[in-house]
Amino acid sequence: MIVDLFIPCFIDQLYPDMGWNVVKILEKAGVKINYNPKQTCCGQPAFNSGYWKSSRKVAEKFLNDFQNDRPIVVPSASCAGYVRNHYPELFKDDADKHSAVERVTRNVVELTDFLVNHLEKDNFDACFPHKVTYHDACSALREYGLKDEPRRLSSNVEGLILKELPDNTTCCGFGGTFMVKFVPISTAMVEQKVENALSTGAEYIISTEASCLLNIESYIKKNELPLKTMHIADVLAKF
Repeated sequence: MIVDLFIPCFIDQLYPDMGWNVVKILEKAGVKINYNPKQTCCGQPAFNSGYWKSSRKVAEKFLNDFQNDRPIVVPSASCAGYVRNHYPELFKDDADKHSAVERVTRNVVELTDFLVNHLEKDNFDACFPHKVTYHDACSALREYGLKDEPRRLSSNVEGLILKELPDNTTCCGFGGTFMVKFVPISTAMVEQKVENALSTGAEYIISTEASCLLNIESYIKKNELPLKTMHIADVLAKF
């Protein structure tokens, strides 16, 4: 199988090793990868900030960058959910873009969803002997509908002990530009998230969303707390 790989902005700019770990996992699963080096953003930041015209321009580029009729694997349910749910809205009055939008929204798929439900593979012989807790990102849980897949993959990692996070459906306070525009509220939310994670005795908090992990990691480092963050792809690549 050949797939197209989309690497979100946060991973591309801040966590490049995370992107390489996605490649390692897909290759171990026997998947051939096509990466278009011209790809940029899916347009979600502009859309969530109300700049729909700007978002549409970026989305048009995304449609042009991914013209193959095959899976577009994305290590972020936030980006994948945005493309699936909001591209049809952005281009609802553009008949010329209908087929391209339909193709892309049909093919875009979050990484753990792809591994578990499309490849039917949930064991990568990974080994990570640590106690972890899992953060359900708002967009992953509510917009994409992702819940069991990361947990199923984690359960097959040798040595990994998963402790469920109390109040795990509550936001971490990232929310894109919300973190910047409403700093006191965002800080209070991430403080609660981290305190709940610490209560589990976990050494790591993992998630499918690099953006959430960035917010959580910033709070942890600022307060010098005994907790680390890690993307699910980084865990699965420990083989």
